[in-house]
Amino acid sequence: MTRQLTALFLGICLLAGCAERTPPSRTVTEFVDNPLLLEAAVVRCAKNRAETRYDAECINAREAVNIVQAKEEALRRAELEERSERKREALRRTQQATAEARRRAEEAERLRKEAEYLAQFGALPSPEGGADSGATLSEGNVPIAVVPKASQDGQPAAAYGDVLPPTDGGNAPVAVPAPEEEPER
Repeated sequence: MTRQLTALFLGICLLAGCAERTPPSRTVTEFVDNPLLLEAAVVRCAKNRAETRYDAECINAREAVNIVQAKEEALRRAELEERSERKREALRRTQQATAEARRRAEEAERLRKEAEYLAQFGALPSPEGGADSGATLSEGNVPIAVVPKASQDGQPAAAYGDVLPPTDGGNAPVAVPAPEEEPER
């Protein structure tokens, strides 16, 4: 009986040795590294899905496709994020430039109003934009201002609350008396 078992065992080994060997299946890494190999495997597996559904090489090819798609999606997201960051930076620069231009315009308007105000009194603003620097306008640019002269007895010509006659060409406000009402007849 041992001879029979030995012969049977040798026969099975001989048949197993002569059987068609399946090629070793490729790994996911091989498919990811070689896109042509991946494409060929996907095409082969897609021809007969029922037979290749559980084939190790087809499973590895499908997994490699998922990994490649995930990598491509990550690259696309990174590119979109970089583009968005460039747009945000450009927007920030535009907003900063607009704020700076607005600040400069406000400062220029403030200086213009200050110069206009100081010109009423015959003083020029300082070049730095500060208050009166002691500079005066030339004689042709000095505004006309009426200053009451003292009377002969040393008293001022007009007391506080007195009505002064209107002046010609001055900027100072002038108090004009209201017309008196006539009685009805």
